[in-house]
Amino acid sequence: MLVDWFNTLIGVGERAYNCSSMESFMSRMQQFMAVLVLTLALVGLVGCDLDPRAAKDAKEASPVRVAEMQQTLRDLWLGHIFWVRHVVSNIATNDPAERDAAEKEVAANTKQIADTIAPFYGEAASEKLNSLLDVNIDAVREYSEATVAGNKRQQDAALARLASNADDIADFLSHVNPYLQKDNVRSLIAAHGAHHVLQINQYKAKNYAHLGATWPMMRQHVYVIADTLTAALAKQFPSKFS
Repeated sequence: MLVDWFNTLIGVGERAYNCSSMESFMSRMQQFMAVLVLTLALVGLVGCDLDPRAAKDAKEASPVRVAEMQQTLRDLWLGHIFWVRHVVSNIATNDPAERDAAEKEVAANTKQIADTIAPFYGEAASEKLNSLLDVNIDAVREYSEATVAGNKRQQDAALARLASNADDIADFLSHVNPYLQKDNVRSLIAAHGAHHVLQINQYKAKNYAHLGATWPMMRQHVYVIADTLTAALAKQFPSKFS
């Protein structure tokens, strides 16, 4: 089910970057975002609270502290897509030195993202999240390498791994935080993976103009991820945001 939905997102993106004009591309991108918003709405993310208990708990959290955490997570997730983009672009251009530098930045950024949950859930949970994010990045890397090589079988394997990883991340986060519903998180992470795949396909096609239009979409989506995590943390641990 999740793999089918994941492939639907990629299919819309594929049709978008195959358009002959920027106007057609932007029209397809609007369709792509519509699929995302509709899916997230169906699983209860858009326009509703994560849990009925949240309204009372959220009043105890300081808006300033919440905003600080929100900005921290937004910056880290933005760094994630920035450095992963450099990795996949260097795979496409076969620049080992730049790829190695970007890989190190990705690893450092991944640890920083995982470290943000350590004050709430401890080091073991932080290490678990780090390993799950590593798998996500590995799958993106594998898809990129398979795309450059033109290996459809390996592409499909990487897509299956991305879908499975989205489920694993959702399972982990929904277990540690009751305000994070598994279906919500899974949809967010799966869509995030689909964005990476779209970007890789555009690099393969040397569709650089369309790459520029894909970036704002990716950025806005990771902001949704960051904001969702922040809201759930503030609701579960209001005293840490007071």
